[in-house]
Amino acid sequence: MNALNDSNALPASQARIAVVTGAGSGIGRAVAVELLRTGWSVALAGRKPETLEETAALVPGAPSLVVRTDVSRPADVAALFDAAREHFGRLDLLFNNAGTFGPGGVPVEELPYEAWLHVVNTNLNGAFLCAQAAYRQMKEQDPQGGRIINNGSISAHTPRPLSVAYTTTKHALTGLTKSLSLDGRPYRIACGQIDIGNAATDMTERMRTGALQANGETAVEPVMDVVDVARTVRHMAELPLEANVQFATVLATAMPYVGRG
Repeated sequence: MNALNDSNALPASQARIAVVTGAGSGIGRAVAVELLRTGWSVALAGRKPETLEETAALVPGAPSLVVRTDVSRPADVAALFDAAREHFGRLDLLFNNAGTFGPGGVPVEELPYEAWLHVVNTNLNGAFLCAQAAYRQMKEQDPQGGRIINNGSISAHTPRPLSVAYTTTKHALTGLTKSLSLDGRPYRIACGQIDIGNAATDMTERMRTGALQANGETAVEPVMDVVDVARTVRHMAELPLEANVQFATVLATAMPYVGRG
């Protein structure tokens, strides 16, 4: 189905431009498809152009741009936002989604520094670089303003066992979200965060076979359809800039989160 013919699509006069990082799989792909399907133009960013092309092909005819990007590299991030601006003219939304869990199940005392640094560079430094580039463009463009949505995680609130690098970066993203939200007020730049729990993606496949719990047991955990995450992001994205969802938590209803541990 062509996104421009979808009954939920935005009128041409209201077409909006988004950058989605980590758009080649999982939550990033689902959000990119939801936006493309409903009339947005989307720059698809990720490390593997072939998977980005696959994402674009899921909505034939929709206006997309594939940009190979490693968000931990400042030059890549600058090139991404330059390409999006040159191709689409402005920027209305950054979905700051690219991330990695890193080596799961490794005790703190055994975690290699290189593994820690890889997670921090991707999840935190990458998110900052993309937010900074988006902020600059949103501040300078006419009409001024736009929206940044950071992909936090349930782990921005409550850790899983043996996840120190991932959990630390996700807690830090909350601080990034709050600072951007405050500093963006004079320039009509809104910033919110979506904290997602157990959306059905490759990253959460292990939940279906058993995940380590805080009491040391292994238990199968419920998951939810990633499409419901994408719809939540689109709702946040399409609010007028006078309104903002500061934090949203969307999760599998019965997963161990409330009272986890």
